[in-house]
Amino acid sequence: MSANGQQRAAIRPGLLVDIVLKKDQASGQTTRGVVKDILTNSANHPHGIKVRLQSGDVGRVKTIVDSNS
Repeated sequence: MSANGQQRAAIRPGLLVDIVLKKDQASGQTTRGVVKDILTNSANHPHGIKVRLQSGDVGRVKTIVDSNS
């Protein structure tokens, strides 16, 4: 299942997601990882909810890769 990461309610710790790091915003390159923390407080964000991955990388969710985790 693939979904966009603009709705905070769809994202939770332990989810496998693709994020865009700040340094990759121009190229749009994504980084895959597991959500550790949700950093955006609002219910939705047009550029994606900001999260911290278990690897420590911080970026905005582009797609939710696996919602069955």
